[in-house]
Amino acid sequence: MTIKKAILKIHLWLGLATGIIVFIVAITGCLYAFQEEIQNVTETYRFVEKQDKPFLLPSKIETIAKNELPNKHLHAIQYRKPNQSVEAIFYSNDPLYYDICYINPYTGKVQRTVNEFSGFFRFILDGHFYLWLPHEIGQTIIASSTLLFVFILISGFILWYPKNKKAAKQRFWFRWKETTKWKRKNYDLHNITGFYVLSIALIFAITGLVWGFPWFAYCYYTVIGGEKSLVYEEPTSFKIKNNDLVINPLDKVWLQMQKEYPNANAIEVHPVETDSSTIAANANIGNGTYWKTDYRYFDQYTLEEKNVEHIYGKLNNATTSDKIIRMNYDIHTGAIIGLPGKILAFLISLLIASLPISGFLIWWGKTFKSQK
Repeated sequence: MTIKKAILKIHLWLGLATGIIVFIVAITGCLYAFQEEIQNVTETYRFVEKQDKPFLLPSKIETIAKNELPNKHLHAIQYRKPNQSVEAIFYSNDPLYYDICYINPYTGKVQRTVNEFSGFFRFILDGHFYLWLPHEIGQTIIASSTLLFVFILISGFILWYPKNKKAAKQRFWFRWKETTKWKRKNYDLHNITGFYVLSIALIFAITGLVWGFPWFAYCYYTVIGGEKSLVYEEPTSFKIKNNDLVINPLDKVWLQMQKEYPNANAIEVHPVETDSSTIAANANIGNGTYWKTDYRYFDQYTLEEKNVEHIYGKLNNATTSDKIIRMNYDIHTGAIIGLPGKILAFLISLLIASLPISGFLIWWGKTFKSQK
């Protein structure tokens, strides 16, 4: 057996083994591409009428939110633009829940409380990440299939690579007027589409694997020069005498963040969870992206700012490697280059979804023909 025939076998059997999974991941990626834009239009409770007065302080929002969901843990409070609701985020792993209480930041009126584990886009995201299976099982299957998809792409490129100039004419563009056979058209569809989506598909796969396997994320980060920890961990607060305590520390952190980031698209503060927790706060200055976020940590007793050794610190302290990892979500969704990037991601995902179908039809046609 020649090397190329061996590669063809690998390409074929890996494709057949992962085809349905690649199709599901690609299609759900398409459907999720404009999730934010669609929700902003359809979910009006996310917005309020802008008023010429300051936002309510986090301590007031905290009281309102806890009255709404008294038996759940308030994880964070996120302020957005002047015409948007403030989000009181309730999250826990045990028991598992994720609710957001949308509150008018001027009046304190509860706009709506939403279970974030329900709804159409959550269903799509669960398919994209977990195949609608238990998370530990689904994530492993998705990540493993994504890793195999990388080998499928590489082997596909080797098979696509033309031997000579004559063969190259049928590798770069469709010449469907020269043939009426659907098998030839389907073969060209698989071959040519595969070539043009190759680079973006590899980016999708690599950024997906960063979430799928911790070892891959570590290796990837190390290869691009990263030296910090990828594990998020908050520093510690040290209790002091009561007469030296800062009053309303959460409000003071919020006011400081608001002063330092007047043009931020979102500012989030985290109420403390234990007597040794710091007050975590972050400000996102990016428009439609997340990587330009400053993560800050303040002692809950003194408001002394704490430094961290992982990548989730101040953006100014981030190396190029840190920024690439921070960009992972924005690259994966195409948001890194704005709406054109999301449109590109949608179209490429749609084309990727077609590859398992056209590839299966090629195999089916050859198998059926051989049995005649």
